Amino acid sequence: MSTAPTLVDSHCHLDFPDFADERSDVVARAVAAGVTRMVTICTRLRDEPGVRAISEAHPEVFYAAGTHPMSAAEEPLATVDQLIALTAHPKMVGIGETGLDYHYTAESAEVQQTSLRIHIAAARQTGLPLIIHARDADADMAAILAEEYRNGPYSCVMHCFSSSAELARAALDLGFYLSMSGIAAFPRSQELRDIFAAAPVDRILVETDSPYLAPPPHRGRRNEPAYTAHTAKVGAEVFGLTPEDFGAQTSANFDRLFSKAALWTAAA
Repeated sequence: MSTAPTLVDSHCHLDFPDFADERSDVVARAVAAGVTRMVTICTRLRDEPGVRAISEAHPEVFYAAGTHPMSAAEEPLATVDQLIALTAHPKMVGIGETGLDYHYTAESAEVQQTSLRIHIAAARQTGLPLIIHARDADADMAAILAEEYRNGPYSCVMHCFSSSAELARAALDLGFYLSMSGIAAFPRSQELRDIFAAAPVDRILVETDSPYLAPPPHRGRRNEPAYTAHTAKVGAEVFGLTPEDFGAQTSANFDRLFSKAALWTAAA
């Protein structure tokens, strides 16, 4: 009897009300599906205590915190010191998600860019990876990431990557990672799968972004971390690997980028 590949859901939102009534069951289903670790993402800093509590309640769950770009104009602007202070917690392992989203919130582009630069500074100073959300802002995103990298190196993952080949190349050229979500498993996403196939496999992560973007066969319903396995199966096909080898590779990639989580896991 074969065992499930070992996987990491590098980006989910377990604090969202979609999971409120069964969070422990959701985590248990993920573990049963081979998802040994999850990173739950705080998108508004005022919600950080609740997100932190979820990570404390579940050994398999880590967390990251930042201000989502679509909320940047509605929330108090974070400070570098504020973000750095949060990283004192042993299970706080990333900065963000932050980034640029001009699809629905282009009118707040200026404050989004300011917020992004603050998060980059915190990532640079702490050594924790930056978690980037990018939508319809490829040119500005590539320019800011490169400019800030020239000011001092930092690590980064382009979460739920579904942007252009040009932005993928710009990120990879800086040594960053691309994260594959359920979008990559949609039947009409061949162009996106081709972008991933052109990337080094040692720079790929997998995620759900749950409760959003459930991959087939669950598309159109609530997503959850257990469904990482469906996206990873497609990822394995993209890279010509067995599911077991793809799971091992992406887990190793996660450990390299999210080294604080890897150290915590090793010590636990």
